[in-house]
Amino acid sequence: MLLERFDPFLAEFDRLATRALGTDAAGMPMDVVRQGDELVVRFDLPGVSGDKISLTAENRTLTVSAERHASYGEKEQVLVQERFDGTVTRRLRIPDWVDGERVSAEYADGVLCVRLPLAEQAKPRRIEVRSGSSSQPQISG
Repeated sequence: MLLERFDPFLAEFDRLATRALGTDAAGMPMDVVRQGDELVVRFDLPGVSGDKISLTAENRTLTVSAERHASYGEKEQVLVQERFDGTVTRRLRIPDWVDGERVSAEYADGVLCVRLPLAEQAKPRRIEVRSGSSSQPQISG
């Protein structure tokens, strides 16, 4: 039997991503994982130089764009081209429970890693339960 861990944060993120983007991610596949108090989104962008990647966060939307151009020799005839050529863009809606002001990113080995920290109000917190007063009204009769 296969057991899957259900994480409501990731389920909501996936629902929003699917609604905003559909299921076609051919040009920019991604993985989303929760790592402590943040979501980590990894985009595969092999062959793209770092200066050709654009990442913006505006109006609760994260936009990733990458540009890559294939170069073929003068005597080469392209028979099949499945790798993207030109500009590819992917947009993700940033959920309310993510702190959009503290998004960070790094790019290494063809993988763009975007960190989306959880907003303070979304982090689990302990709530102290205080005892009521010990002076309860007495019923006499």
